[in-house]
Amino acid sequence: MRLQQLIYLEKIVENGSINEAAKELFLTQPSLSNAIKELEKEMGVQLLLRTKQGVTPTNEGREFLIYSQQILDQVNLLEEKFKNEKPRKQAFSVSAQHYAFVVHAFVELIRLISTDEYHFTLRETETENILDDITNFKSELGILYLNSFNQKIMTSLFKEKSLVFTPLFEAKPHVFVSRNNPLTKKKTLTLTDLEDYPYLSYEQGENNSFYFSEEILSTWDRKKNIKVSDRATIFNLMVGLNGYTISSGIISSELNDDKIVAIPLKYKDTITLGWVKHQQLEISPIAHDYLDLLNEHIKGYGFTIFDQK
Repeated sequence: MRLQQLIYLEKIVENGSINEAAKELFLTQPSLSNAIKELEKEMGVQLLLRTKQGVTPTNEGREFLIYSQQILDQVNLLEEKFKNEKPRKQAFSVSAQHYAFVVHAFVELIRLISTDEYHFTLRETETENILDDITNFKSELGILYLNSFNQKIMTSLFKEKSLVFTPLFEAKPHVFVSRNNPLTKKKTLTLTDLEDYPYLSYEQGENNSFYFSEEILSTWDRKKNIKVSDRATIFNLMVGLNGYTISSGIISSELNDDKIVAIPLKYKDTITLGWVKHQQLEISPIAHDYLDLLNEHIKGYGFTIFDQK
């Protein structure tokens, strides 16, 4: 295995085409294709799926790329220090349920990046997609929650998919409502208080299992239900319809414009927020940086972070 082959592979995946990558690398298409085939033969694994529409990495190829990128990052650090080379393009991807603190830490991470080029992905998505993204190495990290209702099922899925869950912090359930909602007159809320208000929750696609719900009490019967797909919509409906949802209690005023407040819910349950990764993967330095920022942001709201070791 040669370092140049890793650079070639990265460029091919970036372009989705061997032909386009060859143009950027000033190589002929056959020589570039042969270099990758030699790498696949040496590693004993198929790294790319080749079709008429282009090329995409296989599941093994995505895993290989994550390790490869770490090697190239380390080489670039050496060249940057001793050869005055410019920093190479940073890459990082995280898939998460819909939490403002996830976005806030992502914003802070990008602000800290010292390179002129980077390729970052933040996917606020359905719970099942988070598990698939980590399983297929589309994302390094996934952010989701466990509680007494979903823990057994989710833990079983983690084992089945070779994923590792690391808890970040525990939170008591809070009701998110508009600052102008009549419910804000109360210091705490009960389920009875919520009966006449529209309940807002995130849709979970075709596999709309209660265990994949991003909100606790997903099986509780409600008179008014509205499903949404993104955080912007859920906040607009809180303001426009006096709707509510149930979450951790962390609201980023920087991102949400102070229109939403969190009120403690009188209900005996605990939400454990945490991150998942593939058990075969050692996360990259930039993923560690993101987790550090996530921890700092969460601690800023008064939560105690679990030991991450």
